[in-house]
Amino acid sequence: MGNSALKAHLETAQKTGVFQLTGKGLTEFPEDLQKLTSNLRTIDLSNNKIELLPPLIGKFSFLKSLALNNNKLTALPEELCKLKKLETLHLNGNHLRQLPAAFGQLSALKTLSLSGNQLRTVPTQLSGLRQLDVVDLSKNQIQNVPDTVGELQAIELNLNQNQISQISMQISHCPRLKVLRLEENCLELSMLPQSILSDSQISLLAVEGNLFEIKKLRELEGYDKYMERFTATKKKFA
Repeated sequence: MGNSALKAHLETAQKTGVFQLTGKGLTEFPEDLQKLTSNLRTIDLSNNKIELLPPLIGKFSFLKSLALNNNKLTALPEELCKLKKLETLHLNGNHLRQLPAAFGQLSALKTLSLSGNQLRTVPTQLSGLRQLDVVDLSKNQIQNVPDTVGELQAIELNLNQNQISQISMQISHCPRLKVLRLEENCLELSMLPQSILSDSQISLLAVEGNLFEIKKLRELEGYDKYMERFTATKKKFA
């Protein structure tokens, strides 16, 4: 990628507020972007080979959307947490094991995708995010879902293709959670909290590909209540 090509991209970004440079084999975050800290609303650097996100990411104070899917990130800088206007963060297909301690300060965040990383638990920092709608933690190495999940504000939580064998009952206390995806995990039926069925807001529970037959789910206490919510939601969107 030559300098002139990058320059052209920068000029376009200055006018549009969008900087998109995907699949170009970049090994680092383009330093020149810092000239546009007040212009950029969207940065997409997906499908590159970036290993490190520099601290200067914290200067893009108007950034609404950041996509770094399919790079080689192993960690995120604390400075990322300064992005008070960030609404969408896509980090699928990296090597992240955890989130920065201050991640809960991303107060505008609505959509978070961390599919295909190396997380071992549902990050507790997510509970502080009040605007969160969709969280995708599929294809990680999560083994259990901790009590802090009860404070999660998300409407949809995707935990497909992990190694989950334990889920805190607190998940049924999530105030806005409507869609819970738990396909292809290691759940025994006895480890699925019945309160998810009898006493939660969840109206779509996807649990195929675990260590029990789906028809056994129908025998659980609370299944009728769950089906009422499921049917009501279906009608609403029909």
